[in-house]
Amino acid sequence: MTTIKVAGMSCQHCVNAVTKALSGIDGIQDVEVSLEKGEARFTEAKPVSQDALREALKKAGHDLG
Repeated sequence: MTTIKVAGMSCQHCVNAVTKALSGIDGIQDVEVSLEKGEARFTEAKPVSQDALREALKKAGHDLG
């Protein structure tokens, strides 16, 4: 599993937006987002670039932490 820090999450809506954004990236599976820890964990079925993660999070209103 890969773990990334996510900046700017403050509520359950944020968790849902980040989960949806990361789940929409080709190659990412089993997304788990923790508001308390400010992080997201997921399995990479194939390598995913930091740029792809950053872009998906930016569209959801967040950024890599």
